[in-house]
Amino acid sequence: MRSEFVSFRREYDIKRAMTQPRLAILGGIRTPFVKSGDAFKDVPAYDLARLAMREALDRTGVRPEQVDEVIFGNVAQPAEAANVARVSALLAGLPIRTPAVTVHRNCASGMESVTTAYDRLLAGHGKLMLAGGTENMSQIPLLYPQSFSEKLVALQRARKLGARLSALATFRPKDFSPRIGLILGLTDPICGLGMGQTAEVLAKKFKISRYEQDVFALKSHQKAVAARARLAEEIMPVITPRLAVTQDIGPRENQSLEALEKLKAVFDRKFGTVTPGNTCPVTDGAAALLVCLEQDVKSFDLPERPLGYLRAYAYAGCPPAQMGIGPVFATVKMLRRASVPMKEIDLFEINEAFACQVLSCLKLFGSANLRKEYGLDGEDLLSEIDPSRLNVNGGAIALGHPVGTSGARLILTLLKEMQRRGAVRGLATLCVGGGQGAALLLEAQ
Repeated sequence: MRSEFVSFRREYDIKRAMTQPRLAILGGIRTPFVKSGDAFKDVPAYDLARLAMREALDRTGVRPEQVDEVIFGNVAQPAEAANVARVSALLAGLPIRTPAVTVHRNCASGMESVTTAYDRLLAGHGKLMLAGGTENMSQIPLLYPQSFSEKLVALQRARKLGARLSALATFRPKDFSPRIGLILGLTDPICGLGMGQTAEVLAKKFKISRYEQDVFALKSHQKAVAARARLAEEIMPVITPRLAVTQDIGPRENQSLEALEKLKAVFDRKFGTVTPGNTCPVTDGAAALLVCLEQDVKSFDLPERPLGYLRAYAYAGCPPAQMGIGPVFATVKMLRRASVPMKEIDLFEINEAFACQVLSCLKLFGSANLRKEYGLDGEDLLSEIDPSRLNVNGGAIALGHPVGTSGARLILTLLKEMQRRGAVRGLATLCVGGGQGAALLLEAQ
């Protein structure tokens, strides 16, 4: 009975993917990606989003009043700007009547904004939407223990001097020991592992050596440096009080294997292989995309044709302790839904959270035996990925990974490169903290 239901569901998904209109990505832009604590450390997430939103509107020729809704991804959720999307939209000059919502699917938040916009448009809740993501990881705060809050409240409520002194006397040194919000956010509460520790799990599980990881990281930097001019097409300059930022601050022109080999493992100091060099850096940045259904493109009378189209997408769950292989789970589901085999995809973007994470995905994509171990089917759809067609402009190890933004960046980067090469189809996918994966099938025309 279950097999009949699964077969019916797959047939339904295929028919739906083949008949429903595609999502047109009319255009987009992103800020440079900057390492945490650097040039954007004083630029809040909502300001980064404001800049990207305004630039996207200006470059595409879309008028603010034409936007029916703003949907933006963000993970850190700054306390001073609840619903970042709304704050940013108003600062960017969107009309007060235009609603805005912030979405959060950890590392896939930027993709979630686009797929949520797609679903809204399919449901008839508008014709054009502004989607994207923003993150300032420099400003993720330190958090004080609940005991500190409770004692501080008691102190504030005390009216007489004696009561205040008594309240002060209850404080202990441990009350002033902050918890690092960034580390808390990168630790999975289900499996109890930090994201770097889940990468170590994969390195051991898939037998990926330290050397393989460092070589992969080196190539990411080399490709990103070689792609500076191409990446400039998707990047807007940002002027801060400190300096003008015109390109990603991350790719290293002088990166070498020797330098990478000198770095020590940080998540398993005794036996580990995951280092700061073969891991993506903590990063600040924003990206914005304007989207509508394919059938509505002509109604906006824009000067340029769309960057490309989203044909199908999927999200899938996987073991939280091995969250890095989420792209394989999501891709199998998405390819089945779209009825498109992997061999018909021209270019691939897999977000580089960790070198061993991408290398694990590549092994899993190419091995029927490994997929069987995880209960993954799709033998008729999956195939090995040619490394020469993967992350051709470098990846997050060099460029950075502002967690709420990267999903949108992958879409923008991939569609731009597909246009340059005359490619027909591209796959954008990433792993998601908590044990998920996201995968999007993009088409150039």
